Amino acid sequence: MHVGTDIVQISAFASQLDVSGSTFTRVFTERERRECAAKPSPVASLAARWAAKEAYIKAWAQSRYGSPPAHSDVDFSDIEVVADAFGRVTIALRGSLVDAAPAATSLSLSHDGDYAIAVCVVG
Repeated sequence: MHVGTDIVQISAFASQLDVSGSTFTRVFTERERRECAAKPSPVASLAARWAAKEAYIKAWAQSRYGSPPAHSDVDFSDIEVVADAFGRVTIALRGSLVDAAPAATSLSLSHDGDYAIAVCVVG
């Protein structure tokens, strides 16, 4: 089991979302954007999902300790955070990551005040 975690300052993330051509316009799937738009705090929800993608990458990197990285150019939209009917989240891998990357076994997201955090376990 390998753990990754990430924390995002929501206000800084929000200002980056507003920049034309920002990376953040490409890293979220349509489903992620739609699910977050329906939340009470859409920007905080997107920030938590960005933290989840980063946490997943860190957990994956830990699983390869001592080995070169498997993917140097990850398309972050291929790491999709999806919720079930009860709001519980998991990582769904898409594209080239389906066969190349380990599945996430656990994911937790939270946001409070100006921070969003994610913890991801793979292995």
